[in-house]
Amino acid sequence: MVPYDVPRTDPNTLAMSAKQQLVLTAERLYAQNGLEGVPLRQIGTAAGMANKSAVQYHFGGRDGLIRAILAYRVEDLTRRRVLLGARASDSDLRSVVEAHQLPLIELAEDENCFYLEFLEQLVRVVHPLGDLPQSHQDAERAYYDRVGLLLPDIPHPLRAIRIHQASAFCLHASAGRHRQLMLGSPVAPYAVHVSQLLDTLLATLESLPSPETLSALSQHP
Repeated sequence: MVPYDVPRTDPNTLAMSAKQQLVLTAERLYAQNGLEGVPLRQIGTAAGMANKSAVQYHFGGRDGLIRAILAYRVEDLTRRRVLLGARASDSDLRSVVEAHQLPLIELAEDENCFYLEFLEQLVRVVHPLGDLPQSHQDAERAYYDRVGLLLPDIPHPLRAIRIHQASAFCLHASAGRHRQLMLGSPVAPYAVHVSQLLDTLLATLESLPSPETLSALSQHP
């Protein structure tokens, strides 16, 4: 079992480059206002850039900036998922799911990280997997395959749907917790939150499909 104590990082302890400042500022503004709600000049100004065209200079425009935000944290996410996944038992669905989702869940505890809400905005308009380096795409597909093998009682066409829905729920639940923390609203203790969230994800993955779902599935082989 992975310990549920999340260290906090003070971003002021490290000097950030102009590109890092732009990425983190844009991550926060896009998370709070939507991908269409933030002019590029506003991002540059909020990041303390004197050059009004700083985003265009460093990233070529909004699309390049969005790809940079997506990639900024994903390398560490993937690295932690691989390390935790190496400890997970191939016969224990909970440990496999925990190893993959915990690095994402932890981000909600960081008051300086708005990646979860940014991802919420992004997945509304595009599936971000195709914009990630091949190694990260391969890691995501490996997770789907590993979980799928642990769902023998779920018809094959439903497995990918279940895995995708569980991951989407984890993202939205984690982003919602971050919003509550930023507002100062009461939240469940971290250990309770993680364990209960994993309970919910496993229930989504493992519950037997209803006769109605099986009937619908038989009509769309």
